[in-house]
Amino acid sequence: MQFERIYVEIGNVCNLSCSFCAGTSRPKKQMTEDEFRHIAHQLKGYTNHLYFHVMGEPLLHPLLEQFLHISKENGFSVCITTNGTLLPKSEEVLLNNADCIHKIAVSLHAQEGNDRQDDGYIQNAIEFARKAANKDVFVVLRLWNQDSAEGIGRNTQNGHIERMLQKAFPTPWTPRPKGFRLDRYIFLEYDGVFTWPTESKAQNCSEGFCHGLLDQLAVLADGTVVPCCLDANGEIPLGNLFECSLQELLEQPRVTGMRDGLRRGELVEALCQKCTFSRRFSIK
Repeated sequence: MQFERIYVEIGNVCNLSCSFCAGTSRPKKQMTEDEFRHIAHQLKGYTNHLYFHVMGEPLLHPLLEQFLHISKENGFSVCITTNGTLLPKSEEVLLNNADCIHKIAVSLHAQEGNDRQDDGYIQNAIEFARKAANKDVFVVLRLWNQDSAEGIGRNTQNGHIERMLQKAFPTPWTPRPKGFRLDRYIFLEYDGVFTWPTESKAQNCSEGFCHGLLDQLAVLADGTVVPCCLDANGEIPLGNLFECSLQELLEQPRVTGMRDGLRRGELVEALCQKCTFSRRFSIK
């Protein structure tokens, strides 16, 4: 089975406490080099893209460069989601390994999500985006704090951020779904706030669709496999890649039951039934 992407949580430790992030009750952990190498070997052949994301800040990991090397050795292209605060410190590692990095997503809404306002932070993200783009790395600057049916976003700084971006990347920008292309390889992306399933008070719904286990899955820092990157606390543990192979895990009845249910437009797990993010997708 081939997945469009597999999320690998190289560590669930973060340097911020964003208002929009559910956080996790799991013990703090960062993968060792041997652990990540084992995970990479397990995932080889199942996807071309590893996403360093679930919980935690990937640029905080002291072995980031080694993990990029291991990813390249195993033929993976890496995507990184970051709050952007550590870009200046991580710039050399990221740019020196740009040949195995496909995309870096920078959550600019993290600043207001931590009650901060610092033009230097935005300027650092702009400067990094230019350097990464020159290395043919896609950079997506995110403002995922728009008002939505699920809540009012913390977005009072967005206008100021957009004006800074307009000075750096003169308009007109090229419209795209959910945002704009600002320059070669550089994008601005909007999205609405959502409720994490662990915090959702929505009424359970057994009908719906999700890409989890069909196009994607996630591996937590301790090796536990979960259906998607929104399972912050590992509430749907499908198995552990330090104890079994991915092929063995995918053949388990719980996994096949979830996957078959999604193909029928049915959500069989309790966490999925109260996940409002899945309700954004059309039932196929």
